[in-house]
Amino acid sequence: MIVGAVMFRQVGGIDLTDLRTALPAFLTVVVMPFTYSIANGIGAGFITYVLLAATTGRARTVHPLMWVVAVAFVGYFAVGPLRSLL
Repeated sequence: MIVGAVMFRQVGGIDLTDLRTALPAFLTVVVMPFTYSIANGIGAGFITYVLLAATTGRARTVHPLMWVVAVAFVGYFAVGPLRSLL
């Protein structure tokens, strides 16, 4: 509860006028409680941030490590569906 309260205080500092930062932050905050997983929320935020940067022509502004982590999270999310197919 304390961690959630501290995290929620930071929501006020998010620039809601810029969709490239507001949407990943929103998904991070929303996905965590719905999936009961901090990792899932952070993964959704990372992937969304990188995808929005790539689709808006700002791919070069994203740090290479962010790309690596986003691809790793895509793999993390793909493992369950791939296992169910096999």
